[in-house]
Amino acid sequence: MNRESLREATRSQMPARRWEHTLGVMSSAVALAKRYGADPERAELAALLHDYCKYWPIDEQRRVYAEEGLDPELLDYDPQLLHGPIAAEVVRKRHGIADEEVLDAIRYHTSGRENMTLLDKMVCLADYIEPGRDFPGVHIIREIADHSLERALIAGLDSTIRFLLDKGKKVYPLTVAARNALLEEAGRAGFGTK
Repeated sequence: MNRESLREATRSQMPARRWEHTLGVMSSAVALAKRYGADPERAELAALLHDYCKYWPIDEQRRVYAEEGLDPELLDYDPQLLHGPIAAEVVRKRHGIADEEVLDAIRYHTSGRENMTLLDKMVCLADYIEPGRDFPGVHIIREIADHSLERALIAGLDSTIRFLLDKGKKVYPLTVAARNALLEEAGRAGFGTK
């Protein structure tokens, strides 16, 4: 499937406002790829597909999640986490996306994971900082992203974890593991955490 057909297939899965978000994530991911030396085309593809299943009804997401035999532990956490792993499987089957690194960037864009690849980091961070995002502290995360992918992601994950804690929600362990791994990585690179 060519890129334009894939764009249209993705656009048809979501409301216009989410499509605008997707376009913002794509442009942010490409900019991050250029800044940090990754393949802009792969970054754009993963960003294009990252929310492919986000607006499917939760019951449908749960059904597909179970059919695909994905980790049942995730079902105990916020349903907003389901769409990434589902999208990775759906775009593999429907659209023949076979690049495992692109699929992983889609799969882990909401939760993060330990040992994130450069592409994982860019798509996850682009989802936080795309121009349409407006939440407390997003401008600081954007500024940090100009200097350190890892520190910007730590700030983004801190924001997510803080939000979940304030709402009295459970925090998915993979997100905590991602944050801790990024702290170690930033420390090894000499960036620290501030």
